[in-house]
Amino acid sequence: MKRLTVLGSTGSIGTQTLDVVRENPEQLQVYALVAGTRVDEIERQVREFKPQIVAMMDEKGARELKARLRDLPVVVEQGMDGIIRTVTAKEPDTVVTAISGRIGLEPTLAALKAGKNIALANKETLVAGGELVMETAKRLGRSIIPVDSEHSAIFQCLEEPNGLLEKILITASGGPFLGWSREQLSEVTPEMALKHPNWSMGAKITIDSATMMNKGLEVIEAHHLFGLTYDKIEVLVHPQSIVHSMVQYQDGSILAQLGRPDMRLPIQYALSYPTRWSSPFERLDLRGKTLTFQEPNLKETPALALAYEVGRRGGTLPAVMNAANEVAVYAFLQQKIGYLQIVEIVEDICAEHEVLDATDLESILEADDWARKRTQERIQNC
Repeated sequence: MKRLTVLGSTGSIGTQTLDVVRENPEQLQVYALVAGTRVDEIERQVREFKPQIVAMMDEKGARELKARLRDLPVVVEQGMDGIIRTVTAKEPDTVVTAISGRIGLEPTLAALKAGKNIALANKETLVAGGELVMETAKRLGRSIIPVDSEHSAIFQCLEEPNGLLEKILITASGGPFLGWSREQLSEVTPEMALKHPNWSMGAKITIDSATMMNKGLEVIEAHHLFGLTYDKIEVLVHPQSIVHSMVQYQDGSILAQLGRPDMRLPIQYALSYPTRWSSPFERLDLRGKTLTFQEPNLKETPALALAYEVGRRGGTLPAVMNAANEVAVYAFLQQKIGYLQIVEIVEDICAEHEVLDATDLESILEADDWARKRTQERIQNC
């Protein structure tokens, strides 16, 4: 029986993680839930899964939740300090980091230091602090199992020894605007960008998928997860979202992982690893399917080109890119800037940044804070 802490339980990945728990009651138990602001939803989750601890980032929400749960023997924590206490509790062995954004970095590091294994769905953690996180996991003998569908696919296709690996091929759906001209993109609204053709995801990651920044973040994440140079990480546009990623070996063989666009499959694999559990979820039927692949046009996807450049430069620059992108995406969702301005602003902030080493948490957080403030200033002047 694995005891879980679900970090970001009310978000898209968090709720699908709880779907997996429902289907595997003999293998999985929820010990703790962590959420941001959604009091109604986390109250429902607490009453169903009966965790020992629940934490909310929003302190007002935590106080309201505590009042609502007076009839249950559950500890309610609040704020980042409360979240850290929750993810470091003695009893759980696995923390599912399903929270969106850089905010997942500190709890992930704290969980690793407390001896927990990580089921990682928060790519921003490795983008901002990949060197520090992976070094911490290696030093403490903790495992980080990827939950992102692309990285899960690569993880499932890898064979030992990795020295025989030629490259990995990360697939991208291309989002809702594949093939659109710059003139068409200038008219994109948040409502249009939130309609992903294949996947059901949270707002931020859906916008990132449209701009292809999400794929850029995944390239940097893959670099840290699998220890590969950027020359060995290739992106292919695959609009059908059936092949989730591939691994090519030195003899020319390519291994691919296929499945429906359903995040519950990689979530369950991360929690069942190194075994596979039976699943009630719908199977992929390949009859009548056509699979196509094409090379992304980096001129038409500047976010992906920027991510490669930023990843190769390293240091605090990936944290800056990630922070600037988070702020710019939310500004777009609030209709403060246009769609094309998202990447333009991120590029400008990255160009301004004086890159430092990113070997300690303080340096990463300082760079992140600088980027957020500078991006806000840039948006105000738009």
